[in-house]
Amino acid sequence: MENPTNPESLKGQFLMSMPGLADPNFSQTVTCMCEHTAEGAVGIVINRQHETLTAKNIFEELKLEYTKRSAQLPIHIGGPVHMNEIFILHGPPFHWEGCLPITPALAMSNTMDLLRAVARDEGPVAAVIALGCAGWGPSQLEAEIRENAWLTGPLLEEIIFETDIDARWEAAMRGIGIDPALLSDTAGHA
Repeated sequence: MENPTNPESLKGQFLMSMPGLADPNFSQTVTCMCEHTAEGAVGIVINRQHETLTAKNIFEELKLEYTKRSAQLPIHIGGPVHMNEIFILHGPPFHWEGCLPITPALAMSNTMDLLRAVARDEGPVAAVIALGCAGWGPSQLEAEIRENAWLTGPLLEEIIFETDIDARWEAAMRGIGIDPALLSDTAGHA
């Protein structure tokens, strides 16, 4: 979705890492771009999951009531910035405190009212809980894109909420018509 106030903004798009991206935090990742302005960019990586941490650990640490189903929700690694902060990508409803709309069907929140609702199974039907986020300073992301570190494409909610976590990078690449098996890790020069 193009941001009408800034047509160059990547808000509401996917950012997919290229095979040559050396940073292990972003190797074969798909990032949901939540905000992108002249001051920088913020996104949540949607295809990295904590191996042992579940929502139950977070709910217990925060002393929140939770259901058996919500306790089993996976915790994603949203990126290397603010690693001890919780971010929730979610579908409707969008009445939560501090809810940041991303597209008409997706928002990001990081407030206790939403986390309490998710714990009690009273929150949005579709939600991804992440610790940490990805962040870029002014012009940093644009420079990385010029250096062939990233591809951008349309954000597809079904990839975030319905596609198996291990298949999200490939699904996002295929969503822009690219067969990941054919990608090179070196930039071409004319």
